[in-house]
Amino acid sequence: MRLSRITNKGLVVAFTCLVGVATVLYAEPQEITSSLALDAVVADALQSNPQIHAMRARWEAAREKPVQERTLPNPEFIYMGMDSTSGYSFPNTPEKRLELDQPFPWFGKLGLRSRVAEQDALAMQREYEATQREVLMQVKESYFDLYAVQRTISITRAETDVVRQIEQIAETKYATGTATQGDVLKAQAEITVLKQRLLELAQQETTLKARLNQLLDRPADSSLGLAVTEPAMEFKASAPELFALAEKRRPEIQGAAAGVQRSQLERQLMKKEFFPDYRLGVQYRDIGGGDDMVMFIVGFGLPIWQTKYRAGVREAEKMIESNRAALEAVKKQTSFDVQDSHFKLLTAQRTVDLYKGSLIPQAEARFSASEAGYRTGTVDFLDLLESERFLLDARVMEATAEGDVGMQLARLERAVGTDLTKVEEKK
Repeated sequence: MRLSRITNKGLVVAFTCLVGVATVLYAEPQEITSSLALDAVVADALQSNPQIHAMRARWEAAREKPVQERTLPNPEFIYMGMDSTSGYSFPNTPEKRLELDQPFPWFGKLGLRSRVAEQDALAMQREYEATQREVLMQVKESYFDLYAVQRTISITRAETDVVRQIEQIAETKYATGTATQGDVLKAQAEITVLKQRLLELAQQETTLKARLNQLLDRPADSSLGLAVTEPAMEFKASAPELFALAEKRRPEIQGAAAGVQRSQLERQLMKKEFFPDYRLGVQYRDIGGGDDMVMFIVGFGLPIWQTKYRAGVREAEKMIESNRAALEAVKKQTSFDVQDSHFKLLTAQRTVDLYKGSLIPQAEARFSASEAGYRTGTVDFLDLLESERFLLDARVMEATAEGDVGMQLARLERAVGTDLTKVEEKK
C-alpha cells in the first residue's frame, strides 16, 4: 500500500511536469534556422514576379507612344529628271527638279493623337498596378496560409510530445496495477493519428512553399523558412473610409476613367477629320542653259467622304457610352469587393477573439479537470485523451483563424487597391 502511495505521488509530480511542458510547447512555436518575413517576400515578388515584369514592360512601351503621335510625318524628298524621248542622257538630263514636301495634319490633330496615346499609356499603367495588386494578394494569401499551417505543425508536434508523456504515465500506472493495458494502447494509437496528421500538414506546407516560390519566380523546391510575420489583428478601418479610399486608389477604377477620357478625346479627333490635311513644299528646277527656277507648293487633302467621318464620330460617342458604363460597373464591383472582404475580415478577427477569450481557456480548464480526475481515478483515460484532443483542436482552429485574418486583409487590400497597414500607420 505504501509503495502504491509513493507511486501515485510520483504520478502527480509527473503530471504536473507534463502540464508545464505542454504549456511551454503550446506557447512557443518551434524555432528553425531561418525566418521568412512578409515584407521581404513582398519586396521580392515586386522585383521578380514575371507577370509584374511583363506588365511593367508593356506600360513602359506604351509611354513611348505619345512622342511618336505628336511628331510630324517625315518630309519627302523627290528628284525628277526630264529629257526628250530620243537621244536622252539619263540621269544627266537637261532639266533636273529637286522637290521637298512636308505633310501637316490639320491644326490640333497631332496634339489630340498624343493625348489619346497618353490615355492609352495611363490605362496600361493602371493595368500594371492591378497586376501588382493581384500578385501581392496571392503572395500574402499563400504566406498567411503557410503561417497557419506551420503554426499547426508546431502545435501538433507539441501535442505528440505530450501524448508520449501521457503514454509513459499510463505505462507506469499499468505496471502498478492502477490502469489497464488499454490505456497504453489508446495513447499509442493517438500518437499514430498525430503522426498521420503531421504527414498531411507537411504535404500542405510543401505545396504552399512551392506556390510562394512560383510567385517569386524561383524553383519550386527552393528553401523557405518559418513565416514569422503575424497578421494585423488590430486593423479597424470603417467601411465608409474603405469605400472612399477605393474610389481613389483602385487601379481598375482609374483605368476605366482613363478609358472614358480616351474616348472623349477620340471623338474630338474624329471631328477634326472633317478638315483637310495639307502639305507645304519647295521645288528647285535646273533647266540646262536657261535660268534656274524655284517653285513653292501648297496642297490640301479633299475630305469628301463625309459619311465615313460621321460614322467615326458616332463610333467615338458609343465608345464614350460604353466606357462610362464600364466605369460604373467597376465602381459597383469595387463596392461589393470592399463590403465582402471587410465583413469577412471582421468575422475572422472576431473568431480569433472568441477562440482566445473563451474556447481555449475552456479547453484548458477541461483538460486540467480531466488530468486531475485521471490522477484520482474518477476520469478514465479516454476522457483524458478527449480533453487533450479538444485542446489541440481549439489551438489549431485559433492558428487557422489567425491565418484567415491575414488572407482576408490581403483580399481587402486588393479590393481597395492599396496597402492598408501602411495607410493605418499614417493616421
